[in-house]
Amino acid sequence: MPAIVGVAQVISVGSSSIFNIGDVYKMMPISNAKTFSGAGSFNTGDGMNVYNHLSSTNTYDSDNIDQGIWLNA
Repeated sequence: MPAIVGVAQVISVGSSSIFNIGDVYKMMPISNAKTFSGAGSFNTGDGMNVYNHLSSTNTYDSDNIDQGIWLNA
């Protein structure tokens, strides 16, 4: 079924990003990363006001095992 897409605003696209508008069968990233961020880090929008008085990010990873990309084929 066709997709009806309205207005989209793209500020930036990274070097290994996937950007899609509309129907898609399969999307496969070719890289992975572990990202740690504090409160309010990934907020997006026009004219935002974010107030984070106290923020602490736990970066401890006890098992050091993450999801790989070797099965993306």
